[in-house]
Amino acid sequence: MLIRADDSVLVVIDMQERLVPAMQAPARTIRNTRTLLTGAGELGIPIVMTEQYPAGLGATVPELNGVAEATVLDKMHFSCMEDPGFAAHFRSLGRKQAVLAGMEAHICVVQTAASMMEDGFEVFVVSDATASRSLESEQACVARLSAFGAGIVTTEMVVFEWLGRAGTPAFKKMLPFIK
Repeated sequence: MLIRADDSVLVVIDMQERLVPAMQAPARTIRNTRTLLTGAGELGIPIVMTEQYPAGLGATVPELNGVAEATVLDKMHFSCMEDPGFAAHFRSLGRKQAVLAGMEAHICVVQTAASMMEDGFEVFVVSDATASRSLESEQACVARLSAFGAGIVTTEMVVFEWLGRAGTPAFKKMLPFIK
């Protein structure tokens, strides 16, 4: 199935100051997440960003702040959907697709994706905007979620599916990010 802008919510999970430096390929993950945020903002796709225990892990990294309008929610549960505030907000958006990026892939991303699929949502995990401390953990996340039926996608796949066609003002704005 295609990822459709009108059906999607972009969820950026726990890309925080004290967590990002410990990840595999943090610069790639941040760059691709910025592209997703830019595309979602340009197309009016709702964005939810989470921060796991911000008192201990810090705030969202500065590189992602202010890229696009987003709702930022604190959480303590590993699965975002187990957090009542997140779950209520996510459901209130009335969308059926979740596009997930964030950290750590094998903990919060995998548990959030599994919970969303249990609740009947279509889930797409952006593999090049998702990270763990070890490559083995990232690979295990992707394999497990793929077996569960989640779409494993890349940043460019998401952006081009959201756009749907070339020649639009949104396409022209996104071109520098996807060249």
